[in-house]
Amino acid sequence: MGMRVLMFGWEFPPLVSGGLGTACHGITRALVRLGHQVIFVMPHGEGDAAFPGLTIVSASAVLGALAAARTFPSPVDDAPDLLPARLVLHPYLTVRPPKDGVPAFRKWPADSILAGSGGYGADLFTEVGRYGEAGRIVAARTSFDVIHGHDWMAVPACLAARRVSGRPFVLHVHSLEYDRSGAGGNGEICAVERRGLEAADRVIAVSNYTKEMIVRHYGIAREKIAVVHNAVTAAEGRKAYRVPAGNGEKRVLFLGRITFQKGPEYFVEAAARVLKEMPETTFIMAGSGDMMPEMVEKVAELKIGRRFHFTGFLQGRQVEEAFAGADLYVMPSVSEPFGLTPLEAMMYDVPVIVSRQSGVAEVLKHAVKVDFWDVAALAEKMIAILKYPPLAAEVVARGREELQGLSWEAAARKIVAVYKSL
Repeated sequence: MGMRVLMFGWEFPPLVSGGLGTACHGITRALVRLGHQVIFVMPHGEGDAAFPGLTIVSASAVLGALAAARTFPSPVDDAPDLLPARLVLHPYLTVRPPKDGVPAFRKWPADSILAGSGGYGADLFTEVGRYGEAGRIVAARTSFDVIHGHDWMAVPACLAARRVSGRPFVLHVHSLEYDRSGAGGNGEICAVERRGLEAADRVIAVSNYTKEMIVRHYGIAREKIAVVHNAVTAAEGRKAYRVPAGNGEKRVLFLGRITFQKGPEYFVEAAARVLKEMPETTFIMAGSGDMMPEMVEKVAELKIGRRFHFTGFLQGRQVEEAFAGADLYVMPSVSEPFGLTPLEAMMYDVPVIVSRQSGVAEVLKHAVKVDFWDVAALAEKMIAILKYPPLAAEVVARGREELQGLSWEAAARKIVAVYKSL
C-alpha cells in the first residue's frame, strides 16, 4: 500500500533557480511511480508542473485565502499587512553580509528559531516564517503518513506540521550553510539547520561528503543519517541541440551560481592558463550571483575578455543549448554537497572535470577530478581533454556507463526505506 507524503520545498519546475528544483522533480516523480502520493507545498506555484499522484499546494494561496477571510492567526503583531502578499523565497540574493550593515528584519517571538537577522535579504526570515505558518495550516487539513522537508527553509514548516499531526519528520539536506558561505556563514541560518537536524526523526544527506559535514559541524549521530545520492532523468531529443564548434574552436562551460561555493575564481584563473596554450578556446560562465561583478573585473584584469563570455542566468532550453554546445564542462566547487550539473552535462556526451570536494565525485568513480584550489592541475586537465580527442572520447564513454547506474527510482526506493524505518 502506498504512502502519502507531505513534502516541503522552495522550488519546483518550472520555478527553478538551482539543482534543488530538479532533484525535487526527480524524487517526486519516482515516488509516484512506486505507488506513493506526494503533496508538495512550495512558497508560490501555479501547479502546472503537477502530474497524477502529485499535488502542488501554493503557500501563498493558503495564506491569501485566510487573510481574505480575516481569520489569519498572525505571529507578526506589527505587520498584518504582510499576510495576504505573495510568498517568495530567494535564498541566493545575498550570500555575503552587506557592507553598510545587516538589514533589519521584522521581529518574531523571542523563543522563535527565526528570531534575529541575517544577510540573505531583508524579508527572508519573515517569509520562511510565513511559509511555516502555511505548513501548519496545510498539515491540519491534510491526511498523510510522513513529513519530508528539503533544506533549512522548510524546517519551520516541517516542525509545525509535526506538532499538528504527530507524524514523523525527515529532513533532506541538499546543502548546508557551511557549503554556501564557508566559515563566515549566517548564524541564524545555522541555528535553523541545527534545530531541524536535531529535531528530525531521520536525516537524508545527498552524499557521504554532506553526511560527514553534518556530523562534524552539528554533532548529529551517524546512524541517524541516510545517504541517498541524486540522479538524472534522460532528456528527450538531446542530440538535436548538439552544436559543433567550427574552425577548431573549443568551448569550455561553467554553469551554476557565481558564488563563493561554486569556485568561479578558480575557473577564471585556469582559463587564463589554458588560453596561453590554446588561444582559440572560448570560456563561458553561465549563471548569476554575488561574485559576478568580481569575476568580470578579474577577467578584465587577466586580459582574457575576448575569449570569455558571461551569459547571465539560464533556464529551460537555454541550459540544454549551453550543454549541447560545450566541448568540456568544469565544476570547480569549493564545497558541493552533490552537484547535478556534471551528470546533466554527461547526458549530452560532454566530458566533465569535477572538484574532489563534491558529493558527485563519490558516484563518478572514473571522472576526471581535481582539488578546487589547484588551478595548475585544473588547467592541465582541461588542456589534455581539449587537445586529445581520444582522451575526451574515453571520458565520455566512462560517463555513459556510470550514468546507467544512477536513477531517481533507485533514490526513491532508498527514501521509502527511510520512511518505513519510522
